[in-house]
Amino acid sequence: MDKFKFVIVLLLIGGGIYGFYHFTDETFILRVVGLLAVIAVAFGLAITTQAGANGVSFSRAAVIEMRKTVWPTKKETMQTTGIVMIMVVIIGLVLWLFDTILVSIIRWLTS
Repeated sequence: MDKFKFVIVLLLIGGGIYGFYHFTDETFILRVVGLLAVIAVAFGLAITTQAGANGVSFSRAAVIEMRKTVWPTKKETMQTTGIVMIMVVIIGLVLWLFDTILVSIIRWLTS
């Protein structure tokens, strides 16, 4: 039964997209509202399946985990950004030096 529901969901979405482009003589807002209504119906049908229920429970668990996130303070963010910028400059200089040495060695070998 779930596969049948998913086929209907795909047909609804496909029909909504077709309708959006088929009724170009209608106003854009009306076409967008119609497409969103079809997508809402398709979503409602999709969450009645086992895979849809699993997706909803996963989304709820993800929201719960996001709420547990401890965000850094402004001071910590500024310190981390400063360290990253300093490391980028240092690595850039090291790579530039390494490239210069390699170019010098290749010029010496090919001349």
